[in-house]
Amino acid sequence: MAKNKKAAIFWRIALGLIVAATVVMLLFRVYEWWQERRAHFARYEAFGIEVPTRYTIHGIDVSRYQETIDWESVKAMNVEGLKLGFTFIKATEGLINEDRYYKRNWKRAKEAGMARGAYHFFIATKNGKAQAEHFIKTVELAPGDMPPVLDVEATYGVPYKKVRERVKEWLVTVENYYGVRPIIYANVDFYQQVLKDEFDEYPLWVAHYLQKEKPRIYRNWHFWQYSEQGHVNGIFCRVDFNAFSGDSTEFKNLLIN
Repeated sequence: MAKNKKAAIFWRIALGLIVAATVVMLLFRVYEWWQERRAHFARYEAFGIEVPTRYTIHGIDVSRYQETIDWESVKAMNVEGLKLGFTFIKATEGLINEDRYYKRNWKRAKEAGMARGAYHFFIATKNGKAQAEHFIKTVELAPGDMPPVLDVEATYGVPYKKVRERVKEWLVTVENYYGVRPIIYANVDFYQQVLKDEFDEYPLWVAHYLQKEKPRIYRNWHFWQYSEQGHVNGIFCRVDFNAFSGDSTEFKNLLIN
């Protein structure tokens, strides 16, 4: 009887040790996973946000909401070796609206040495070709600039199929004029639900803030807007931060010749 009791105690202890060892191993694996993720996303206090460190080329996008910008200060900012190298600048919206800071931002950003790109905010209730013509009248692109961008974020109640038709009109008109394929900006859900796979041949600038490492989207992307809460010298309010998916050679190849 005593012998059986001792055996039972032995096996309880052995089982407890096995369970404890298994828990420790699982915790260690979880810790390793967390450390690996953390290693690719570092917080930069001067920027006020976490930045995905596996990407080497970072930039911002601006509009009238950032008001008057000191572009020299933006370009000069260097936080532990991380600098901002490009900016997307809002140029137009709909059929007639021009961002009131566009001309100033467009000129000063280039003078400061920033690679620049102009974007049009798309109004889905309006004709796509007419919106493209408004953008073309406003924006003059030069060698070294990024391709033109179509920012499409809402349907305004327009059926998805009609939205896609109008988006295509804008893209085709702009590409024919500038001789370069435009970039599409959209958030993950809008792209996958509304645009779907009809525009996968276009470069993508995707907005997604909820997942670290990379945006949650099925297709390749060129730019990732990963935060809208950044702080930058020379800008008095928060600003969107973006990363480019490739290296410096790939970035240079994207620019207009």
